[in-house]
Amino acid sequence: ADAKSLRIALLGCGFATTIHARRLRAFPDVRMYFASRERAKADAFTRKYRGAGSFVGYDQAIADGRVDAVVIATPPNLHLELALAALEAGKHCVIEKPPLLRAADFDAVLAAKERAGRRVLVAENYFYKPLAVRLRKVIASGMLGDVRILSVNALKRQPAHGWRSEPATSGGGALFEGGIHWVDFMANLGLEATGVQGFRPGLDRSGPDRSMVAVFTYATGAIGTLYYSWETPSLLKGLRLSAIYGTRRTATFESNGLFLSVPGWPPRLHGPSRDLAGYAAMWRDFLPALAENREPAFSFDRARRDLLLTEAIYASLTH
Repeated sequence: ADAKSLRIALLGCGFATTIHARRLRAFPDVRMYFASRERAKADAFTRKYRGAGSFVGYDQAIADGRVDAVVIATPPNLHLELALAALEAGKHCVIEKPPLLRAADFDAVLAAKERAGRRVLVAENYFYKPLAVRLRKVIASGMLGDVRILSVNALKRQPAHGWRSEPATSGGGALFEGGIHWVDFMANLGLEATGVQGFRPGLDRSGPDRSMVAVFTYATGAIGTLYYSWETPSLLKGLRLSAIYGTRRTATFESNGLFLSVPGWPPRLHGPSRDLAGYAAMWRDFLPALAENREPAFSFDRARRDLLLTEAIYASLTH
């Protein structure tokens, strides 16, 4: 199959599947199937997104011979077993973030994908965000001089509903479930992260984290600080300013990617892209990679490294 004739089953009919289905509709020859434990949900998604069919239960979708690849968009505690089952059935896998509950689980998935001769891709859209792509270019150009300090503001107020409020299902607190995207952002700006230290604000440690500060060290000597929260208000429910400070210039940007300003870099103000979150760019890379059975730009090893860094943040809290 070429990139435009892939048959993809989306496992789980929730928010993540809604995002992916909207983007995949832009590829007219991609055939989508929807699987849910509830027939009504699977049928509703099939109607809404003009799917080719629906399945009741994930096993049924994985076993179906019409399916080339699955998108695992269930709660994280199911990712490992579904990925292993799909690989055993000869399917490619695209796994939502966080991909696995433990970085060590990547070993089992790696062995399974090598046995199957299939690909396992992790749906890290932040790697593909236009803001991240632009920042990589700015840093690589040397126009900032030697990067000294990164200050990234990812503070917001976000209630945790459903499985996201249950650590056994989600895998952890706010940093693990949502902040792992920002860990990827910090690790994929063209600077090699060599270490990280986490700090949990507040005195109450009885429940899952809702705020975290992570300090990254880089091989170049730069220091980066990530501020992540689900419990602090921000302007207009999400507008935040961040900056990368170099010895020559400072890159100032809105954390979502609404703008990027670098003095002396024409045009002086880079505005938002239509694909602000990077999902369209991700699928433009993922679909040919699946069809050609090759690694995309966001590789399996990059995904493993992100989870290792996230685990290191949590582990450092006890030191």
